[in-house]
Amino acid sequence: MTITQDPWETLHTSALLGTDRRPLPATALPLADAVDQGDPATALLELAALAAVRRRAGALPVPAAGPPGPPAAEDTRPELPEPAARRLAVLLAGRTGSGGGTLANLAELLPQWLATARASGLRPPAALVPGLLDAARARSELRSDAVALAGPLGRWLAEQNPDWRFVLRTTAPEPARQPADDRVWHEGLFAERVTHLTLLRRRDPAAGLELLRGTWSTERAEDRLLFLDALQDGLSPADEPFLEAALGDRSKNVRATAAELLSTLPGSALARRMAERARAAVRLADTGTHLLVTPPTECDARMQRDGIAPKSPTGRGERAWWFGEVVAAAPLSLWPESTGLTPERLLALRVGDSIDETSSSWADDLREAWARAAVRQQDADWARALLGPAPTAPARGARARALRTTGAPAKLLAVLPPPERAAWTAAFIAVHGLGEAFQLLGACATPWTPPLSTAVVDALARAAASGAYPWSHSGVLGMTERALAPEAAAAVEELTAGAAPDSAWSETFARLAGTLRFRAAMLAELADA
Repeated sequence: MTITQDPWETLHTSALLGTDRRPLPATALPLADAVDQGDPATALLELAALAAVRRRAGALPVPAAGPPGPPAAEDTRPELPEPAARRLAVLLAGRTGSGGGTLANLAELLPQWLATARASGLRPPAALVPGLLDAARARSELRSDAVALAGPLGRWLAEQNPDWRFVLRTTAPEPARQPADDRVWHEGLFAERVTHLTLLRRRDPAAGLELLRGTWSTERAEDRLLFLDALQDGLSPADEPFLEAALGDRSKNVRATAAELLSTLPGSALARRMAERARAAVRLADTGTHLLVTPPTECDARMQRDGIAPKSPTGRGERAWWFGEVVAAAPLSLWPESTGLTPERLLALRVGDSIDETSSSWADDLREAWARAAVRQQDADWARALLGPAPTAPARGARARALRTTGAPAKLLAVLPPPERAAWTAAFIAVHGLGEAFQLLGACATPWTPPLSTAVVDALARAAASGAYPWSHSGVLGMTERALAPEAAAAVEELTAGAAPDSAWSETFARLAGTLRFRAAMLAELADA
């Protein structure tokens, strides 16, 4: 029996191995005489072109899939007005539009447009829905808003096109739990399961916990870790028994995550155990003038079960590591209750060693642990005390040092109400400029308030006047294009006029002003809908 090799496979093998190692046979194709045999590589390409034509010419039509299914459900939302629809088309295409000026990367403005349009209760024209789904497929951070905007048509299209199947996983579940809801939990990919659990926890925390508990013992350690993270949504004392049991998990990362979640529940048994340890580690001196620190001398089995690693993963001394973990996990209410002092007064006290009361080596460790506790427990009073009042003096001095010792000023700032964040950051920028403000600005709600926007524009003007280059503030400038209040466009245009023509700052300010004008028009179109 003679087996005839597919000519296409012959060409494929020669292309992979190289014509010097696998010469083309003279009978590779019936049309081999029609190609140039002088150069093997050229002959290979010509034969491949001929083979492709033959294969396509011989292809048979695919049988029809049957009658079309039911159409998409009716979408009763009003359609975007024509100007807003045109704007969406521009954003999806990434075009800069007409106007002569250079704008920011328009793709970076798409999240703001989508969130605003979604809040307005509008739907895009049907012709733009495929492009919207393509954008969401490429950028996962767009999916929630894009899927909500696409509505029933987006879901219908996702059922026809496998590339858009993420829509079926992203769409928010119905208020009533359906029996088929849990199929993705038992049959889906890991990312689909995490999404399903997260959505279920937001809707019905008890049902989400029940679902996780049912398969917990069979999950891989790395999967258990991320499933635990999903419990942050709707976390309550009802989750404590499950998390307490997870403290005995064979994975140290799972144990640590369970302990961190329990420490955010001030009434949990773990929080009480940590409070006892913290009370033994820090006490108010009899004179009431300073705090005395006695860090743990060992990390016993009970501490390890509560999520404290016996070896420091940060390079710090072991006792400092144990001390920080204990204080960070203890309820912050412990300290005013045990000392009768406010957070501000406690932070103002000198910190000494229980052996050498003149030593202040534990002060930074204590302050850093309190900062982590404030972020973990979302305690605005402690966050406010740790940050201190907004800067008012031009010198960096003690205030800048205090910011560094908190460990995470941007995280502390995020605990405060949005107006307070903006006011604090504006004052900081007025004193210190933009050099250290990137993370602080990232913690502020967008668009930035007028006072914060003014502070940023003024700081940019000072940077330009100082001779600094724009790219030294590229991170802040990128954020500014998306977050600066559009009303600041006129002030930025004044900076453009005052900058040297054709200079880097002139181009930067022109770009920023053009982007602000674009955003203003974009938001106005949606507001008028």
